[in-house]
Amino acid sequence: MVALQGIFSMIRRLSLCLAVAAVAVAWSGSVASQQAHTSADTAVVLNIDGAIGPASASYVGDGLQSARDSGAKLVILKLDTPGGLDTSMRDIIQDILAMPVPVVTYVHPSGARAASAGTYILYASHVAAMTPGTNLGAATPIQLGGSPEQSEKGNDGKSTAKNAGERKAVNDAVAYIRSLAELRGRNAQWAEAAVREGASLSADAALQQRVVDIVANDTGSLLEILDGRTVAIGGGQQALNTTRMALTEIQPDWTTRLLATITDPNIAMILMMVGVYGLFFEFMNPGTFIPGTVGAISLLLGFYALAILPVDFVGVALILLGLALMAGEAFAPSFGILGIGGLASFVFGAAMLFDTDIPAFQVDWSIIAAMAVFSAGFVIVVARLGVRSQRRAVKTGLQEMMGAHGRVLDWKEGAGHVFVRSERWNAVGPASLQAGDCIAVLSMSGLTLEVVLATTHQGQPPGEDDGYPEQL
Repeated sequence: MVALQGIFSMIRRLSLCLAVAAVAVAWSGSVASQQAHTSADTAVVLNIDGAIGPASASYVGDGLQSARDSGAKLVILKLDTPGGLDTSMRDIIQDILAMPVPVVTYVHPSGARAASAGTYILYASHVAAMTPGTNLGAATPIQLGGSPEQSEKGNDGKSTAKNAGERKAVNDAVAYIRSLAELRGRNAQWAEAAVREGASLSADAALQQRVVDIVANDTGSLLEILDGRTVAIGGGQQALNTTRMALTEIQPDWTTRLLATITDPNIAMILMMVGVYGLFFEFMNPGTFIPGTVGAISLLLGFYALAILPVDFVGVALILLGLALMAGEAFAPSFGILGIGGLASFVFGAAMLFDTDIPAFQVDWSIIAAMAVFSAGFVIVVARLGVRSQRRAVKTGLQEMMGAHGRVLDWKEGAGHVFVRSERWNAVGPASLQAGDCIAVLSMSGLTLEVVLATTHQGQPPGEDDGYPEQL
């Protein structure tokens, strides 16, 4: 039997290994196929649609590396973003600046925007293009600079940051975007206004003010306009030949999609809560394994997300304190005091967990409310169980023996043996007791009971309630 179990275990492990190998081969085959179809007359197309974060930076970095390895002559980065994290934006810009082939950033489709971080990426690209009906600008670092009402007007009528920290952040952003503008020969004065004053421009106005290079209705028109254009790259000039150039679009792989999912602050918060409650229920009921396994995996994924997102450690501390207080309510019931304090700490911590004003990287209040309701329900259940346990009669220990009824087994000169709670006890009491009398326990000293004659016997007949043997 043991041998069969060992064989089955080996078969399961082998099947798992084969499944993993098949997935890896399929993924590598798709990547190889995708690279094989990318020829020298092909332009690689990447898409950023949404807030710029760690997943976007990973996707763009991998896409640019794939274009470089395959020998593509052009990269088109289609962009529609409200902004994003400064660290992820700088990672994308560094990858663009290191490319040996031209990168064309194209704000597309009509109605899209390249706000905040998107403006920096446009300025960093070898060619900046927009679709009619799009806009760019509003490049103030709001996660550090604050909202407009946090600024004040200077003597020249321009907005200035109030404190030293904000001024440092704004000046750093201005220097960064001006360096990009000077590198690409674009309008540096307007770039500074976009950072200091949050200025924005439409596609046509951006073209007139030398902020972008091309306004094109679609990708086909963009390629026609690019044909024959000369761009500066690698310290020299390169002429673009986009005639009959094929387009190969690179989609995010499963790792990028997973990263995009778990770095969503709402998903990260849910993973953290699932992890904590999973481990909590595992500790409450050891040996179940399912809550503990799911909880450990969720908690590790949540920690990974927190490691790459802009986290406020005060918020993390408040969440941990809240969870500890709610767990303390389960182990040391305080009739809701610890639970309510933990719930308040958790809500405040979740609200300030991510240190950014970008909506896409903040926890939605509906998620906070749902978790607060769940935690409140947990606290209420624990508090009710605590109150109920306090009202129940004691079932074990010394207090449970007080007042218990039993029968005298044998008795002589004020001492003998009694049968109480299905057990035989040494006992002392009145000398008038006789074998078969019903007694009640007054106190207990070690393994000796002090008993008296019970005037009325409450409960079931002997042999059922007091466990008195019918035959001795």
